[in-house]
Amino acid sequence: MDRPLTQTRWQRWRKPALAGLAVLTAGWVGWQVERTMMVPSAHLARRDITIGAVERGRMHDFIPLRAEVVPHDTVYVDSVDGGRIERILANPGDMVEAGQPLVAFSNTQLELTVLEKEGQLIQSITLQETYQTQLEQSRLANGTALAEIDWNIQRLARLVPRRQQLAAKGFETEEGREKIEDELAYWQRRKPLQEDSNRKQEEIRQRQLPQIEAQLKMMQQDLQITRSKLDSLLVKAPQAGRITAIDLKIGQTLTPGSRIAEITPDTGVKLIQEVDQYYLPRLAVGQKARVEIAEHAAMLTVSRLYPQVKNGTFKIDLTFDGPPPAVLLPGQTVQGRLSLGGDSEAVIAPNGAFAATSGDAWVFVLDRDGHTARRRALKVGRRNAEQLEVLSGPQPGESIITSDYHGLDRVERVDIEE
Repeated sequence: MDRPLTQTRWQRWRKPALAGLAVLTAGWVGWQVERTMMVPSAHLARRDITIGAVERGRMHDFIPLRAEVVPHDTVYVDSVDGGRIERILANPGDMVEAGQPLVAFSNTQLELTVLEKEGQLIQSITLQETYQTQLEQSRLANGTALAEIDWNIQRLARLVPRRQQLAAKGFETEEGREKIEDELAYWQRRKPLQEDSNRKQEEIRQRQLPQIEAQLKMMQQDLQITRSKLDSLLVKAPQAGRITAIDLKIGQTLTPGSRIAEITPDTGVKLIQEVDQYYLPRLAVGQKARVEIAEHAAMLTVSRLYPQVKNGTFKIDLTFDGPPPAVLLPGQTVQGRLSLGGDSEAVIAPNGAFAATSGDAWVFVLDRDGHTARRRALKVGRRNAEQLEVLSGPQPGESIITSDYHGLDRVERVDIEE
């Protein structure tokens, strides 16, 4: 007689469990494949990119120059008070001397203002001079009063003994004698009062006189300045040189501060260069540069830094160490190198358009097969137009993509197609 077989719990659930495990395994593998396939990538043709090698070599620490020749000094001539142009006395290209008239203006409002101000100043000067005269007259009056007191004391001092003698002989009344003695006593009492008053008034006068003189001097200067405003209607060259810009018309009206002309003194020329803002911390006044002019080398020195950054660049001035070459003309362009330091051994990579796009923060490094490039962090030290000093990232013997990375900001892998 047959007997039914009983299955254990494992025997009942083994097949479904194995099937579920197979499904999970297949899902995990598929997810890994999908995740790998989801890595942001791009396909680029080899002919559309440039590749450079990272190697250990000599780092040339310089900035290439393509500088513009400009006048060493430029003097700007502006209108002080403005007005209507009556005469133009110089033209572009003219050589002028210091103080030579350039433009004559007329300004009725200015002339009326000057006359009014001049009248006020003259009135104030007159009042101060009148007060100064009064102080002097007061000093003379005080001196005269004291002299009169001394004269009366001296006169009466001589008269009293005589009257006393006459009174003793009966030729003078007691009343007459006492009157003379009382008058002498009056002038004697009055003298210290007058001396004290004179002393106090003299102290006041001594304090006020310097103030009055200072005010008079200041008002005289103000008067001269006021009168000189009319002189500004005839604009003169502040310095000798060549007029490089003047564009005016007779009858034209200019406001105060308007530019009238530019004068270039005979002080030679200098170079002005726009430099990438990356080099701002590494540049300083006194650094040397070398340029080639007409097949001859010339040495220059950085004379000024303009720290204002505009469109990613700032400007520097370079002056010649000796007399500038005679062949140079304003507006001309010369090429050369500005040294930042000595050459040294370093890990270097070719400089390229990629640096601007990535901000020197990352780079695509080629795999050994040369068909794939992967994104890698980059740290750059010194740089010039041709080289980058690699502090970390790609290693010597590896290659990088040096062309523009536009559109590759979020890409992690580049597949290179032949």
